[in-house]
Amino acid sequence: MADIKSLMMEKFVRRTAIIWVLLLLIIGMTFFSPMFISPGNLLLVVKQSTITGILGIGMTLVIITGGIDLSVGAVLALSSVCSAMFGGLAAQQLPIIAAILAGVFAGLLFGIINGLIISYLNFPSFIMTLATSMIARGIAKILCNAKPVLGISDSFKNLANGFFLGIPNLAVCFAIVFALGAVLLNKTVLGSRFFAIGGNEIGARLSGVNTKRVKLIAYTFCGILAGFCGVLMTSRISSGSSITGEGYELNAIAAAVIGGTSMSGGVGTIWGTVVGALIIGVIQNGLDFMNVSAFYQDIIKGVIIIIAVLMDLNSKNKKSL
Repeated sequence: MADIKSLMMEKFVRRTAIIWVLLLLIIGMTFFSPMFISPGNLLLVVKQSTITGILGIGMTLVIITGGIDLSVGAVLALSSVCSAMFGGLAAQQLPIIAAILAGVFAGLLFGIINGLIISYLNFPSFIMTLATSMIARGIAKILCNAKPVLGISDSFKNLANGFFLGIPNLAVCFAIVFALGAVLLNKTVLGSRFFAIGGNEIGARLSGVNTKRVKLIAYTFCGILAGFCGVLMTSRISSGSSITGEGYELNAIAAAVIGGTSMSGGVGTIWGTVVGALIIGVIQNGLDFMNVSAFYQDIIKGVIIIIAVLMDLNSKNKKSL
C-alpha cells in the first residue's frame, strides 16, 4: 500500500511539476519587484504569452509526430504583411474578415507546402522548414519592400487590443485555441494518430494509419496557427512588418519542450505547452522589470531549453531501466 501511495505521489508531482515551477517563478519575480504581482501586469504577461502559446500549440502537434517546424516565425511575418495590406483596405470599406483570411491563408499555404514535401517526399523537416522560413521572409520583404505596412483600420486594430466581457481579446483567442487544441489532441482519433506516429511511425503505418496524411494535417494546423498569430501581431502593433516574428520559432519550441513535449515525438500535452508559454512570459516580463538586457534574456531562454531537454532525456532513461 505504501509503495502504491508513493508511486501515486511521484506521478502527481511529475505531472504538476511545471505548475509549481510557474508559481515559484511568480513568487521569485514578486520578491525582486513587488509591482510584478499587480493585476495589470499579470494581465500583460498573459497577453505577451499569447503569440508564443498559440505558436507553441501548433509546434506541439508537429513535434508529437516526430517533426519540427522552423518556419513559423517567418510565416508569422508574411501573414503580418498580408493581413496589414488588407487591413489598410478595410479602412476603405473592405470587410475586416478579408484581412484575417489573408493572413491565415498565408499560413495555411506554407503549412500545406511543408506537410506535402516532408510527408510525401520524405524531406527532413529541419531542412525543409528552414528553407521555407527563408522563402516566407523573403516574400514578406518583397511584398512590403522591407518597410512597415501602416494605415490599418481601427476595427482591425481592435481585434487584438479590444476586450470581450472585460477580458482582453488576446486572452480570449488564446483560450479558444487552447480548448480546440486540447480537444483535437485528446478527444479525437486524429489526435491519437499524432501520438502513434511519433511513438512508432512504422508500427502506426502497419496498423493502417495513413501516416503521410496525418503528418500533412499536423503541419497544416501549425501553419494556420502561425498565420493567425501574424494577424494578431499586426492588430496588436498596428502595422505589418517583414522583420516581426524573428526568433519566435525558438519561443514556440521552448514552450512545447518546457511543457513536457518530447523532441523525439510521441509525448506532449497542450496544457503543458500553455504553461510553458506562461513561464517564458513570466521570465521575460520579470527580467524586463529588473532591467536585464534582452541579450542576457536570450541566454537564459537557451539554458532553459537545454535543462528541459535534459529532464526529458533523464525521464526516458529512468523508464528504460
